[in-house]
Amino acid sequence: MIERQASLLLRQLANGFPIVALTGPRQSGKTTLARQVFAGKPYFTFEDLETRQRALMDPRQFFAHLPDGAVLDEVQRCPELLSYLQGVVDERSRMGDFVVTGSQQFGLVAQVTQSLAGRVGLLQLLPLSFPELAHAGLAPGSLEKALWIGGYPALFDRQRRLDDPRLWFSGYTATYVERDVRQVLGVTNLSLFQRFVLMCAARTGQLLNLSALAADCGISHTTARNWLTVLEASYLVYLLPPHHRNFGKRLVKMPKLYFLDSGLLCHLLRIDSPLTLATHALRGAIFESWVVGQTLMHRWNRGLPADIYFWRDNHGTEVDLLFEQGGSLHAVEIKSGATFSPDWLRGLERWRQYAGADAGTPVLVHGGRDSYFADGVHVLAWNRMGV
Repeated sequence: MIERQASLLLRQLANGFPIVALTGPRQSGKTTLARQVFAGKPYFTFEDLETRQRALMDPRQFFAHLPDGAVLDEVQRCPELLSYLQGVVDERSRMGDFVVTGSQQFGLVAQVTQSLAGRVGLLQLLPLSFPELAHAGLAPGSLEKALWIGGYPALFDRQRRLDDPRLWFSGYTATYVERDVRQVLGVTNLSLFQRFVLMCAARTGQLLNLSALAADCGISHTTARNWLTVLEASYLVYLLPPHHRNFGKRLVKMPKLYFLDSGLLCHLLRIDSPLTLATHALRGAIFESWVVGQTLMHRWNRGLPADIYFWRDNHGTEVDLLFEQGGSLHAVEIKSGATFSPDWLRGLERWRQYAGADAGTPVLVHGGRDSYFADGVHVLAWNRMGV
């Protein structure tokens, strides 16, 4: 069993809220984590038709037989139960009574926050982070392999590990990305939606020009916006906003588009092996996406808001990531190369000039294996992120 960093946060939330909700992409390990941390609680999944019908037929009777609470999986399938659940936890006034899991694209968070306001602690769980894999002795040995496989737990299950992760990603894309997302959107033209997802993958790490994306896919701007919103709610993509302070007369207002799992991204880009990835034109963008994903995992596993940004000045100089910590702003530059070049520091140097006293120690994450300090910048090896 791979130990999840979010386990501590899950227990902390259970000490302060009567209900804890886990959301995240399909197959990210929500159910496994909930059942592992709350092994003493009975488990019910509302994917099961009989369980769903029994609960909806007589909700009061269903909850009356759960004196110690329960883990309720895929609760968004039964939104009607949430109002009954509110009455149960209010009557008991007991922390950590129920744990609910579900997928955000079906409106879990909206349903939970509306029905259970003030009673629920929320945890967003992404696939396995590199530190979690490293701690379990399962981390890939090379950067290319780490990017190509990604972090979905099923790919690291010793009982059913596949020699070729592309087989799993093909099933995942067909079963969850296409079926679930299309169900929410009501998409009738599958090939058009598939093209949209592939065009998003090809734009990872780039400024999001929604009008151009819509035109390239042959759909309206409104349709593209709606489709992208659901991909974002499904935790498949993340829109990184520009920093809101006016350092150097920021020009861009558009966010940057990133896929949160590099393995899924490589599959969508039809990259068939780590060797192919090593010379692929989008290798740098894929690595950048991986670092953004790892950063979000690190923050969400600790209950922190995302609060990460990028920065670009009026000369086109850019810093890939900015976040605030300890009252200072910390800049992160991302370079996939393994051999350090002084040119990599130019963006960070310009940003420090603008930020002045607000600037914390900058970080340069690179594709090499050495970590050290250079000109006041912490140069960090890719395999030391969060480890």
